[in-house]
Amino acid sequence: MQKWGPKMSLLEVRNLYINLQTHDNVVQAVRGVSFSLEPKDTLAIVGESGSGKSMTVKGVMKLLPKSGRIDAGQVIFDGRDITNYSDRQMRGLNGSEISMIFQDPMTSLNPTMTIGKQIMEVLREHEKMSAHAMKERAMELLGLVGISSPEKRFDQYPHQLSGGMRQRVVIAIALACNPKVLVADEPTTALDVTIQAQILDLMKSLQSKINTSIILITHNLGVVANIANKVAVMYGGQIVESGTVDEIFYQTQHPYTLGLIASIPKIHDDSGTLKTIPGTPPDLIDPPKGCPFAPRCDRAMKVCHLYPPTYTQISDTHCSACWLQHPYAQQAAGEEGHHE
Repeated sequence: MQKWGPKMSLLEVRNLYINLQTHDNVVQAVRGVSFSLEPKDTLAIVGESGSGKSMTVKGVMKLLPKSGRIDAGQVIFDGRDITNYSDRQMRGLNGSEISMIFQDPMTSLNPTMTIGKQIMEVLREHEKMSAHAMKERAMELLGLVGISSPEKRFDQYPHQLSGGMRQRVVIAIALACNPKVLVADEPTTALDVTIQAQILDLMKSLQSKINTSIILITHNLGVVANIANKVAVMYGGQIVESGTVDEIFYQTQHPYTLGLIASIPKIHDDSGTLKTIPGTPPDLIDPPKGCPFAPRCDRAMKVCHLYPPTYTQISDTHCSACWLQHPYAQQAAGEEGHHE
């Protein structure tokens, strides 16, 4: 079982299960996820599309689609059990103490409202401030996220800004009430590579200024090295490996994590080909009874297909859900061979 960290963790997610009801079936989107977030942590949750990354944090914030529900588990935030908070209670929490930066700023911003009014809307909802104070705060936030001429931008509409500037505005809105946790859901997906780097650098610099913790959701393991201090790798609705950035990159244990790292484009690679992980993610309507990665793993043993792996604690901060780390793995591998 994964460790959840010290008792004073800012956020603890314990054995979380989230199901989505379709017309005919139930999708087991999140299956027993546990992690902790300490003050000033930056936790990157990485994995392929459909691995359960976004659904996990939407469950934490109670932003699940109508078809979604938390079936089991606990969410402890700042010492409070918010698992069964009502919609009204979550409205008071979301935006003020936990904020989210969404993927596409054009769908996050209201095209009919000026930038300034959209920032002030959040302040009006959560803070007791005069109109003058809200305007001052809005322009302060625009400056904080690196937007030049805040007075001019305050009265502009989203379509008058570039993609990178719109994303900065979305970040400013998320930071309006000085949240304790900032969730960034693929915050650079809709941006070109140069702007992506600028936004990630901005988030890193902001953290040191505003004393917030960050959860970064991304499918790209390559972007987390310079911004995160902790990484949780998700696959098939589960966390398959978690640890510090150095542990994940340099002491990698899980074959899926190894595959993700191998698929990161290398600057000096002249082969002209990108490495990929063969196969497709599991069907979460009917998940595999063993390790979810076993059908795609070139090191899978018979036990991998039959039983879900237990978590092996590699260090105080590093664990992996893989039978290869089991004490008897080498003996089993020798007896059974590398494949079933």
